[in-house]
Amino acid sequence: MSLHANAALVRVVKILECFSQEPRELGVREVARRTGLSSSATGRLMLSMKELGILSQNPITKDYSLGSRVLTWAGAFLANCDIRNVAYPYLLELHARTKETISLYILDGNERVCVERLESTHNVRFVAPRVGRHLPLHAGSAGKVLLAFLPVQRREAILQKEPLESLTEKTLVDPDQIRREIEKIREMGYAMSHGEWILDASGVAAPVFNQNGEVVAAVTISGPTQRFPDEKMQEYAQLLIEFTDRISRDLGYQRSLIR
Repeated sequence: MSLHANAALVRVVKILECFSQEPRELGVREVARRTGLSSSATGRLMLSMKELGILSQNPITKDYSLGSRVLTWAGAFLANCDIRNVAYPYLLELHARTKETISLYILDGNERVCVERLESTHNVRFVAPRVGRHLPLHAGSAGKVLLAFLPVQRREAILQKEPLESLTEKTLVDPDQIRREIEKIREMGYAMSHGEWILDASGVAAPVFNQNGEVVAAVTISGPTQRFPDEKMQEYAQLLIEFTDRISRDLGYQRSLIR
């Protein structure tokens, strides 16, 4: 691949990454601002992406959103995601038993990405980011439980990256404080959070391991903080451990492999 083609591909990826955040529709100027590209270059690329079905354009506002081709790619990825396929029946059962939002996150580099979500059936619920949204590992119960069970060297590389992003006023960004919490998480086998990446939302998460004893996913139960007092969090934590153990076993994990 030529340097020119590679540069163009990098620009396209930067544009696509803008749509992993809210809102779902973005104008050319906003995408240019987020990517650091010129408005003219951004407009030309987004028009080409529209013609290829990668982006679609609102005929009234002229803003762009992800196109049908991306949805096709996403469907193919999810259909071939063994973790999601194995976990899905257990997620359904958790959802039926708790009536809260159930999410499945997998590792993607040094971030986590949601690959499945079952929304709460309660009238009052928080607006959770959609499937495909990337989030850091230091914020929220799913991120922290994935971070806690990563190999030490990889975990430290993430914690030493400065600065850690503060998503809310309750996000943990001090590496030493996070390390202390990680020790507790590894001891308990689950993680809890209150308002760390969405204010007034709480969650509890437990890890999923593969046949090599490596953490590969996390399952969360989440909802408005008012419905998650300490006793309910403890109840959900034990339920999650039971279910993630079953998912891990189906992936070939044997508890003696845990490091």
